[in-house]
Amino acid sequence: MISILFQLPTSNSKQFSIFAGHNCSTMYKLLIRPILFLFDPEEVHYFTFSLIRFLSKIPGFQSLFRGLYLVNDKRLETEVFGLKFKNPVGLAAGFDKDAKLYNELSNFGFGFIEIGTLTPIGQEGNPKKRLFRLKEDSAIINRMGFNNGGVQHAVQRLKKNKGVLIGGNIGKNKLTLNENAHQDYEICFEALFDYVDYFVVNVSSPNTPNLRELQDKKPLTALLLTLQNNNLKKLQPKPILLKIAPDLTDSQLLDIIDIVNETKIAGIIATNTTLSREGLQSENKLEMGGLSGKPLTNRSTEVIRFLSDKSNRSFPIIGVGGIHSAKDAIDKLEAGASLIQLYTGFIYVGPKLVKDINKEILKKL
Repeated sequence: MISILFQLPTSNSKQFSIFAGHNCSTMYKLLIRPILFLFDPEEVHYFTFSLIRFLSKIPGFQSLFRGLYLVNDKRLETEVFGLKFKNPVGLAAGFDKDAKLYNELSNFGFGFIEIGTLTPIGQEGNPKKRLFRLKEDSAIINRMGFNNGGVQHAVQRLKKNKGVLIGGNIGKNKLTLNENAHQDYEICFEALFDYVDYFVVNVSSPNTPNLRELQDKKPLTALLLTLQNNNLKKLQPKPILLKIAPDLTDSQLLDIIDIVNETKIAGIIATNTTLSREGLQSENKLEMGGLSGKPLTNRSTEVIRFLSDKSNRSFPIIGVGGIHSAKDAIDKLEAGASLIQLYTGFIYVGPKLVKDINKEILKKL
């Protein structure tokens, strides 16, 4: 079994990919994940980053990862808000906050990578411990608090992009008052403009004090109009999307539709983490922070369907939240999403989830 990890693809690469992919998926679930889950989740995250970076420097390993997980098929290509995606499965923001590993992560078959959330000034985020697994619920609670090294440090890394389609998720610093928040978003927008393909305005994280107040119609409209005005001054404007919380009411979601129409932003990402704790079984269920994973599956799909139906599909939606299987992904696409993103499902299921989803999409064509 271990030899599979170190065997490079042979001339019969299709058979190799099927055999090795199946075994790697089983090994991840039965061996690798149980070992990783014995340790603090935040420390495991940094360890995994270091391991992927190390393995990617070994000759042949990047080709091995692509052979195992990448589905090359022109039918998967999709054009959304003017950008051409190799496939519709992306990695959500929060995994590679500081743009440290996007090139390597793209080898796991993702069609695009979203970095961030980035703020103008680097900040430590909230005190540790701030990341919790809910194993019985296949979920995670985080209260990270936009920990990142600052937008300029990420820019330096993005200059080394090797052709990965990148989304830039931007936010405000913790100490920035809401009335001045637009300045933080503008700083990040200007700094990242030449290095990302689309932008995501994050006002829906529950872990920065008062941030979600910016989702109210008046301040949100003002913020997005400010960014759009800056955007339209550019020679080639870039898509701006809004990431929303799953906890919005129907009335608030209707406001979101009005805001998209008024500001002419490119689309919506639905959804961020939730504050709901309904139906959870794990002992960590009462920890403060945003919940992601399987408990969010149905609600995020409901939000996608509501926005799609009520807007008559007038703008693209990126669906994210509780995607732990190919079926979960297909459900979101059929509800109205144009693209999807993984985060918690990628951690619980492993990288083969990306391949499984793309193969299932091909079956539906």
